[in-house]
Amino acid sequence: MRITDKDVAYVADLANLELTDQERQRMVKDLDSILTYIDRLNQLDTANVPPMSQVSGTDGGSDVTPFREDTPRPSLPHEEALKNAPAASADFFRVPKVIEK
Repeated sequence: MRITDKDVAYVADLANLELTDQERQRMVKDLDSILTYIDRLNQLDTANVPPMSQVSGTDGGSDVTPFREDTPRPSLPHEEALKNAPAASADFFRVPKVIEK
């Protein structure tokens, strides 16, 4: 797959990034290299490779999970949470605008 300067400019615009010509050319090269490598990986025969069942690994056949048990607990009441907010409006948290376009 071939990435063009137009593709990089489009994605940079979506991400609200200002790239110099040098940065844009580097991104074209890097993204094209990544997609070329993915194309190579897609050519591999994985028919006899079993799917992974656990990303955290196994220990002698038993799954190892370093995380705590997921047990339901009562959450903080809405009114209590709003008391901690620096700014609130009705039943909502007010946050500053972060995207300008």
